[in-house]
Amino acid sequence: MASVKNLKKEINYVLGDIVNIVYVWEMTTVGKPTEASDKLVDEIYETFDSLMTRANQKDVESKKAHFKQIRKDYEAAANQFVAKINELN
Repeated sequence: MASVKNLKKEINYVLGDIVNIVYVWEMTTVGKPTEASDKLVDEIYETFDSLMTRANQKDVESKKAHFKQIRKDYEAAANQFVAKINELN
């Protein structure tokens, strides 16, 4: 497993890029934020906060299993957000 620092960076970069994709979609299609896109951005931020809180936990029994689960959850969430962006039209 890569370092925790790299996992945190990856979560930050990928979810940040997904937020940027939503903003680009807003400006290129309707020219302003929509209720659906705002809801999606809020959901992305909530997921980011949740993942970072879990990544910063110090009192875990098995660190390897803990971080593997965080990575699985993060990848699933990122794929889910991309699917939701594709459905925004």
